[in-house]
Amino acid sequence: MKTSIATVSISGDLREKLSAIAAAGFDGVEIFETDFLAFDGTPAEVGAMVRDCGLEITMFQPFRDFEGMPEPQRSRAFDRARRKFDLMGELGTDLMLICSNVSPVALGGIDRAADDLRELGALAAERGLRVGYEALAWGRHVSDHRDAWEIVRRADHPNVGLILDSFHTLARKIDVESIRSIPGDRIFIVQLADAPLIDMDLLYWSRHFRNMPGEGDLPVVDFMRAVAATGYAGPLSLEIFNDQFRGGSPKSISVDGKRSLVYLMDQVARAEPQLAIDLPAMPDRIAVTGVEFVEFTADEEEAEELTGLLRTMGFRLAGRHRNKEVALYRQGGVNIVVNTEKEGLAHSSYLVHGANAYAIGLKVEGAAATVARARALGAEPFEQRRGPGELAIPAIRGVGGGVIYFLDDRSDLARVWEVEFEPVTGGSDSGPRDAGLLSVDHIAQTMNYEEMLTWLLFYTSIFRTRKLPMVDVVDPGGLVRSQVIESDGDNGTALRLTLNGAENRRTLAGRFIAESFGSSVQHIALACDDIFAAAAALRGNGFSPLPISPNYYDDLEARFGLDPGLTDRLRVENILYDRDERGDYFQLYSRTYGDGFFFEIVQRGSFYGGYGAPNAPFRIAAQKRDSTPRLP
Repeated sequence: MKTSIATVSISGDLREKLSAIAAAGFDGVEIFETDFLAFDGTPAEVGAMVRDCGLEITMFQPFRDFEGMPEPQRSRAFDRARRKFDLMGELGTDLMLICSNVSPVALGGIDRAADDLRELGALAAERGLRVGYEALAWGRHVSDHRDAWEIVRRADHPNVGLILDSFHTLARKIDVESIRSIPGDRIFIVQLADAPLIDMDLLYWSRHFRNMPGEGDLPVVDFMRAVAATGYAGPLSLEIFNDQFRGGSPKSISVDGKRSLVYLMDQVARAEPQLAIDLPAMPDRIAVTGVEFVEFTADEEEAEELTGLLRTMGFRLAGRHRNKEVALYRQGGVNIVVNTEKEGLAHSSYLVHGANAYAIGLKVEGAAATVARARALGAEPFEQRRGPGELAIPAIRGVGGGVIYFLDDRSDLARVWEVEFEPVTGGSDSGPRDAGLLSVDHIAQTMNYEEMLTWLLFYTSIFRTRKLPMVDVVDPGGLVRSQVIESDGDNGTALRLTLNGAENRRTLAGRFIAESFGSSVQHIALACDDIFAAAAALRGNGFSPLPISPNYYDDLEARFGLDPGLTDRLRVENILYDRDERGDYFQLYSRTYGDGFFFEIVQRGSFYGGYGAPNAPFRIAAQKRDSTPRLP
């Protein structure tokens, strides 16, 4: 599988773009004309620079408003094409993209367009070049790949072929099955892009909101299945117009691009096993069966504050690491690890971010298989020095620089707590009252909004998960975009992640990122079966809940028609409430710890599918009030 990406897809000057594209492992690059014109170098120098990066130029693009023009515009179009052919020869590429005409003076007619392309094909053949014709979704006369193919078919020239672009086909909801009848050798290149479903002008949608396959809502897998069935064996190239990508890290966006293509074709290969698709060997997406632990790093003082908070929540010290300054706190099926080591990644994370939840341990169907898939998708494996008797726990670096460990029941990994930790029982730590906390309901990770798609693609490509529709969370300081990722299939409750994208530092999420220098896990929600029993136990342990405005409860009673007695209980315990057609949801929050981390305790009705998003503005307002110093 040859992979390519258009230079317009990422930020930077041409040299920066090529470096990032090569580092991400692409085979080729489409040179977008604007990038070439803005670069201070000759075509031959640009071509040499591309080849020095280990890349080939898969295409030069775009050539606009060519076919079906009246005179004198037609003659000028052919003159322009000759000049571009000269340029392509110096660059060292043989393929030029011609997009369907959008000029108001363009003349319709399939035969007229075919005649123009046939004549252009003859000129290209004299120089050993090819031209590819693409239907723009907003083309004046040609906006459908089926019409574009008919024009190419009638042109009937070996140097004239079809270019397919997933966005142009899928944005117009054209039946992708029509692609299967096109001979694969008549398709000169395939361009790929996804996009969120937005009802807007096609041109504006295309120019500002495209994203990588798997990051949007278009059926790109179905499109590519149809393309693969034609026998097409040329490059798969990304052409992404996205305002955020243009301002983001070219290295990060390029890595996302390569990951998206590998993930896309992995899905195609599994859906079309009869097709020979050249891919790196990898296991299927991995099922997560639970969150085994969350690990914090802190110094001694902050660790004491954290463990004090954990005790008020009913956690007890269950073990100490045999070789390291690491303590295990446990309640129900929840394991919280507190690491105060003075070396290693945990300490490095503390030096950068302060006290933070830098590592997550996931139970998976196969730990080794998970790392194998992650590596095939470009994730970085993680290893650090092991002490005597310690297990080699498979791990990768997460998107935000943290660590994700993997454990399974197929090996000694299932015995990590007894192998690596000395149990602690009784003593002074027998005091906290169990609060009935059973498991990790969800983990909330916070990042800059422009990084959300990177996180989304990372999780959905490696793990057997699905994404829910994005939700806007109203913060007094601005909007926060929230995207939920959940385990798919039978393990739907095993892993729940809420990705919260902050657009400015005035929001609570934005302030957390700024003050913790990019730390990602902002809160952990713990599940219980009886929120009122949990609240009573917490109160008995000295837990201090986040105070919620009384005004919230007055509105709550009217909005849901709650029994006044239930409303009073909620108010007394500072519990928030939500309900959908499938069940109830109760939420109780801790006050913040460190630079803005907090715990949430939830009781989820059997079929309630949300995360209490309607309560987020009231929780955020309460947290901002609680963190504001009061005047004496």
